[in-house]
Amino acid sequence: MNTRSSSTLTLPLLALAAGLLVCIATIRYSRAEIDKAQQQLTAQQTQAREARMRVQKSGDEQDIIVRYQDAYRKLLQAGFVGDERRINWLDALRVVNQEAELFGISYQITPQQPYVFASELTPDPMSVRQSVMKLRFALLHEGDLPRFFELLSQQNAGVYVPELCTMQRTPGNPAMRFQPNLMADCEISWITVKPTSGAEGRP
Repeated sequence: MNTRSSSTLTLPLLALAAGLLVCIATIRYSRAEIDKAQQQLTAQQTQAREARMRVQKSGDEQDIIVRYQDAYRKLLQAGFVGDERRINWLDALRVVNQEAELFGISYQITPQQPYVFASELTPDPMSVRQSVMKLRFALLHEGDLPRFFELLSQQNAGVYVPELCTMQRTPGNPAMRFQPNLMADCEISWITVKPTSGAEGRP
């Protein structure tokens, strides 16, 4: 009687155990799918956030371009941005010599090289270059030197930095009423900025 009862209970117990195993497997599979879906959702949210940031950054860059476009064009026209315009420098010297009523200007220009103080300007992504121009010209009196640089700046021929100037008195001729009394030797650096390949076309 006990044996018969025991065998009668075996089948239901086995069925129950199989059902429990199926439930456990289903739960574990469902949990794995939920974790996988959560990871995918997190990745999609991250991608969406990065896309929004790129769009926002693009909009900010566009605002900056629009804001400074006129100033950039003026610097481009003045010869500060882009390739050197040495012909403009020489034309400016010719005009200054006439307007200041000097006695002629001789010059020498060194090959272009990196600007020595470029690291202080943190120009990336810009390449800052300089060409040193050595000038020699006669002056009537000391006040002609600052006037020379004032007139040179008014020509808008580019951006330059006076490096040094020395003046020496020249022997005069008492028979001449209008003659130079000083000889000036100056060095100025003509500065140009050229965008690197990754920044060309901006703004």
